[in-house]
Amino acid sequence: MLTIAESRLSPRHTIALVMAGGRGKRLMDLTDHFAKPGLDFGGKYRIIDFTLSNCVNSGFRRIMVLTQYNSHRLLEHLQFGWTFLAGKLNEYVHVLPAHQSMDKNAWYSGTADAVYQNLDNLQAANPKTVLILAGDHIYRMDYKVFLQDHLDHEADMTIACLEVPRDAARGFGIAQVDAVDRIVAFVEKPEDPPAIPGKPDRAFASMGIYLFNADFLYKALIRDAADPNSGHDFGKDIIPRLVTEARVYAHRFDNSCIPNVGHPEPYWRDVGSVDSYWEANMDLTTVLPALNLYDQNWPVITHQEQLPPAKFVHAGEMRNGVALSSLVSGACVISGAHVHHSLLSSRVSVHSHARLDGTVVLPDCDIGRHARLRRCIVARDCRIPAGFVVGEDPEEDARRFFRTPGGVTLISARALSQLEP
Repeated sequence: MLTIAESRLSPRHTIALVMAGGRGKRLMDLTDHFAKPGLDFGGKYRIIDFTLSNCVNSGFRRIMVLTQYNSHRLLEHLQFGWTFLAGKLNEYVHVLPAHQSMDKNAWYSGTADAVYQNLDNLQAANPKTVLILAGDHIYRMDYKVFLQDHLDHEADMTIACLEVPRDAARGFGIAQVDAVDRIVAFVEKPEDPPAIPGKPDRAFASMGIYLFNADFLYKALIRDAADPNSGHDFGKDIIPRLVTEARVYAHRFDNSCIPNVGHPEPYWRDVGSVDSYWEANMDLTTVLPALNLYDQNWPVITHQEQLPPAKFVHAGEMRNGVALSSLVSGACVISGAHVHHSLLSSRVSVHSHARLDGTVVLPDCDIGRHARLRRCIVARDCRIPAGFVVGEDPEEDARRFFRTPGGVTLISARALSQLEP
C-alpha cells in the first residue's frame, strides 16, 4: 500500500488511461465520421476535453488515450490541443491506437481487453496506481479527492459512483455497498437495483471511472485474458469477480465533483443519445446552466482555433441580425437572421430572414435565407437550402430525417443529400 507520504506525490505516480475508442451508435449520423469522444460539444469543445481537463486540473499529467473507431479527427484534435504538457517533467498525452500485436490480431473486444492489449506500455511507465476513465462523458471532477479516498480505504480498486433514483438505475452498472461503502456486489443493468444503505429510493451507479493499484490490475487483466468464457469487460466480467475476493470500494462523486453555481446536484452527463446530447447543449443557453464553463479555477481546455469574432449584421425594420438566449462561437455570421435559445458552433452562417429556435448547429454549416429550424441538431458541414423548414411537421420530419422520441430532429449532410431535388 502507498504510505501517506507517498500519497502526496501520488498523482505523479499514477497513469490516467482514457478510453476513447467508442463509436456511439445511438448518436446516429453525428458519429458516422467521429469517435464519440471527438464529437463537438458546447460550441467550441470536444467531449473528450472534459475528461482530459479533469486530469490536468487534478494534477494527473501522465495520460494515455486509447483510440479505435474513426480516430483520425480525434487524433488531430489531440495533436493540436493537447501537446502543451511539459515533456521534460514527464508530463504527456500519449495516444495508443488499436494495433496488431504478435499474439493478437483483433480490435479491442471489451474495455478490459483494451487495457490488456496495452499492458506493455502501461507497465513501462511503472505507475503505482492506474486511473481508468471514459472519454465520452461530460462532468468536472477532482481526481485527487478520488485517489485520496482510495488510499484511505487501503483499497485494491475504487469505483466512482453517482447517486441515481432506483427507478432510473436499470441502465447502469450498479454497486451494492455496505455501511462503509465497500462494494459487496456489482450488477450490470439490473431489473431490481440494490439500494444505498439508509436511502431505499437511491442506488449507486458506476460512472465508468476506476482506480486500481497497478500490480493488482495487471494480475486481474492477465487472469481475465486467459478466460475463454469472459467478454473481457470491466463492468460485466472483471468487477463482479473482484468484489468477492478483494477490497473494492465505492467513491461518492458528491465528494469530488466541482460545484456549479446555483446547482447543488453533481453534474454528470452521458450524452450517448441524440436527445441527451441536444438537452446538454441546450442547457448551456440558459441564464444559469447546470454546467459552469466560466469557472477560471477549473478551466475546460481545448484546441483554440484562430478565428475572427462572431458578427451580427443588418439592422433594419424587417431584417435584423439577432441572437437571444444563445451561444454563438467564433467566425459565425448572423446576417439579418433571428437566433433564439440556440447554440452555434464555429464557422456557422445564418442568412437573412432565417429563424432558429432550440437548435444546435455544429461547425461549418450554412443556413439559407428564410429557413426555419426548431428543436434540431444540424450536423457538421450541412448546407440548409433557402426556405427549408424543420420542426413544424413531425411526420414530414420523420420521413426525411431521424427524429427522436423527444421530438428532436437530426439533420445531417448524408440525409440532406438523399432528399428529392
